[in-house]
Amino acid sequence: MDIAGSYTFPVPPDQVWALLMDPAVISSCIPGCDSFEPNGENSYRARLTVALAAITGTYDGTVTLSDLVPPTSYRLTAEGQGRPGFVKGSAAITLRADGATTIVDVTGTVQTGGPIARLGQRLIGGVSKMMLDRFFGCLQGRLAGPTPGT
Repeated sequence: MDIAGSYTFPVPPDQVWALLMDPAVISSCIPGCDSFEPNGENSYRARLTVALAAITGTYDGTVTLSDLVPPTSYRLTAEGQGRPGFVKGSAAITLRADGATTIVDVTGTVQTGGPIARLGQRLIGGVSKMMLDRFFGCLQGRLAGPTPGT
């Protein structure tokens, strides 16, 4: 299934890029992230606890960043496995300046197998999009500037 989203940040691309490359920030913004540790250059071991309808589970897997073109684009590949099945995904992340802001465009695919796949693509797609929105919402919160008048 395909997933996509666009997110606006109130800073230039190089500041958003730095945030997206910071493992501490990434791990604190991934919903359900229990651990996120280096596993080689631009690769991490991750453990996530995800609740999806009647199936709640912990996934152990890897996250790899590749095709890095600072500060404009990279590819993120993730694979995880747990009792509820497996999840594999890949996303192209592109940063583009828009005046004083940066727009981050994400397009990707997610594959599932095992018991979790029986829940249906629509439900899994909705949860994937919700997790993507929460992740980037957290990142936006990290860069939110002061509100005018405060």
